Amino acid sequence: MPVTDRSFVSVADRVFNFSPGPAVLPLEVLERARDELLALPGVGISVLEISHRSPAFDKILDETLADLKGLLGIGDSHEVVFLQGGASQQFSMVPMNLLRGQSGAADYVVTGTWGATAIKEARREGKVHVAWDGASTNYDRLPAAGEIHLSESPAYVHVTSNETIQGVQWKHDPDVGDAPLVCDCSSDFLSRPIDVAKHGLIYACAQKNAGIAGVTAVIIRKDLLERSRDDLPTMLDYRTHVKNGSRPNTPPVFAVYILGLVCRWIRDSVGGLESMARHNRAKAKLIYDVLDTSGGFYTGHAKPDCRSEMNVTFRLPDEATEKEFVKGATARGLVDLKGHRSVGGIRASIYNAMPVEGVEALRDYMLEFQHARRA
Repeated sequence: MPVTDRSFVSVADRVFNFSPGPAVLPLEVLERARDELLALPGVGISVLEISHRSPAFDKILDETLADLKGLLGIGDSHEVVFLQGGASQQFSMVPMNLLRGQSGAADYVVTGTWGATAIKEARREGKVHVAWDGASTNYDRLPAAGEIHLSESPAYVHVTSNETIQGVQWKHDPDVGDAPLVCDCSSDFLSRPIDVAKHGLIYACAQKNAGIAGVTAVIIRKDLLERSRDDLPTMLDYRTHVKNGSRPNTPPVFAVYILGLVCRWIRDSVGGLESMARHNRAKAKLIYDVLDTSGGFYTGHAKPDCRSEMNVTFRLPDEATEKEFVKGATARGLVDLKGHRSVGGIRASIYNAMPVEGVEALRDYMLEFQHARRA
């Protein structure tokens, strides 16, 4: 039953949230934010009230930038800015800044719904080349070696590191030669190490693994800033945000604050991104092992070598059984498991902050549900 008297809400009232985003947050981050919500220590006012030009936010912003750079090993070759508008705005900003006025095409490797959405926006700005597209099999795999065909001297090559809807994930960076590699890392950002030096630009909305909706991290190689043209709208020009230290206008203060808390949680409580990756890999294996030993009762959407460690997508024998599965899961406190309409079935999003206990609870339910239907 929903809790109506908020004074009695406790950790025991929390369900296991498998939503694809906004997603589950680390409990200690929630507790820290709760404890500091009325007044930041030493400041006397809430983080929801502080000025974005105040010393208090200077400290939050500086620490968040430093912690993020430390986690990812970002050197002097790249700038980091925090923007609004989500990854969807980056679908436009990337080609506006990196493709407009360029002689070469922007190459897109389309591995799912979000890559397909991004390419539509790029076509508004210049020439686009589809280097590979997995639409013919409903994006159930990534391109095999030799299947990516780049154009001559591409302006950049765009990939989506993890497709939340189809549940496919790159396990290594594709070879794009000297072309700048642009990556939408929204749904596996901070879930594993990234070789930033190999990328021209990385963008990621925070609300999957890194925080709450409202802030998007953009990591851009400094030399690429020279491509931005003076005819760009001011707020859609990366140079504007770099020049003004992510504060050309009021930034999403609270979202940046939460991102900082998540960065410190990964660093101090998890032990860094290598440890985070091992933890996420082990969680995903718990569910994939059930799929692989179910004798076809559960059928994964993604090919085994392309499976996402963030979003586990699978089908049951028929839609009626899937509805029954979701209903039973919800009754057990396993919520938001319904798959996207384009794929159907079930989608379990097991981002960074999903505790192993939640994944174990889902695994146990899957085994019990299958046994009951076959008894």
